[in-house]
Amino acid sequence: MFSLERWQEIFETIRKNKLRTFLTGLSVASGIFILVILLALGQGMQNGIAKEFERDATNRISVYTGVTSVGYKGLNPGRFIEMTNADYNYLIEKYEDNLEFKSAVYRIWSGILTYGKESGSYRVEGVYPDYQFLENESLVSGRYINYSDQEDKTKVVVIGNKVKQDLFGDTDALGKLVQVNGINFYVVGVYSDPGGEREETRVFVPISTSQRVFGGADKVRNLGFTLKPKANFEATLAQSINFSNEIEAFLKERHLVAPDDTSAININNTLEDAKRFYDLIGMIKLFFWIVGIFTIIAGVVGVSNIMLIIVKERTKEIGIRKALGAEPWSIVSMILHESIFVTAIAGFSGLLFSMGLLELIGPNLQMDYIRNPTVNFNVAITTVFILVLAGALAGFVPAWRAARIKPIAALREE
Repeated sequence: MFSLERWQEIFETIRKNKLRTFLTGLSVASGIFILVILLALGQGMQNGIAKEFERDATNRISVYTGVTSVGYKGLNPGRFIEMTNADYNYLIEKYEDNLEFKSAVYRIWSGILTYGKESGSYRVEGVYPDYQFLENESLVSGRYINYSDQEDKTKVVVIGNKVKQDLFGDTDALGKLVQVNGINFYVVGVYSDPGGEREETRVFVPISTSQRVFGGADKVRNLGFTLKPKANFEATLAQSINFSNEIEAFLKERHLVAPDDTSAININNTLEDAKRFYDLIGMIKLFFWIVGIFTIIAGVVGVSNIMLIIVKERTKEIGIRKALGAEPWSIVSMILHESIFVTAIAGFSGLLFSMGLLELIGPNLQMDYIRNPTVNFNVAITTVFILVLAGALAGFVPAWRAARIKPIAALREE
């Protein structure tokens, strides 16, 4: 603990050097402030990316087709590739032991739903029961499509929350009869989606029903899979990449697509996307740490410089203290106390201001890829204590120089 006399000495030194002390403290405080804000921004970016991936299963593999860009085996480019039920059935049979969830999709982009006097245009998708988990959807009421619906080609529909509000308002939609492109379907469920209203403007029917009543025959628009996770992320990612490559090779061979054609068969692997994003976030966080640390180092160097100036200005005082019998360590302690005091006050001021700003603004910051920027308080407070230690080390050199001054030389100093 500092004695009252020691506090008085520190405040007197600060008063005499108030401009230098203020600028040095400002430098240290801004260093902590910048570091905390940058770390919070990095965490906010990670939160935003994680929120984006919540829309679908985080390990989802989606397969969709396009137009061939390369001629192959006598076939001209420009062919649109259409997958079939047979493609889907072959894949789920071959990889049955590895698959977690799976579904083929037959999509109708502009389906007209009508209930009473209300109607609207929505995306109608024929799917298997597992599609609920591929899309990470939650049921608000009722049930999802089941395998009995699929086998019996039942005319049932699961509607999004937005569709329910548009057509039914506050009325219960379950059991109601709606028309989808003029064909009657019974509403059996209402779902919500993490993607919000845009994702809740879709309706789902059994894929067997959609192919039958909407002229789809055995065609499917896209496929979706998730694989059973492995022991760790790297193993899961490797399995996912291998599975994606095998699907692509199979579909290209089956539909006579050139191996080097990059537009006919398209596969989106969310695990690969997630790894790229999180690797990028990791690099950004590292950059933020480097910027913040160098800013703090600049402040610590400022503390060292101001201590050198203070020692220079107090040379005679130090000489008198030593002539009166002051021990070297008491001189070192005197300078270190001032260095630690300036660093601690500035560091905690920067910390409190930055944490207060984050508490005020952070929860309300909802950008596309930045959500609720926060910083681990333990990390922040540890950084401040390290800063104080660095301040002590910064003050040690001028303090040691002061302790080595000979009284006679100090008293001659002009």
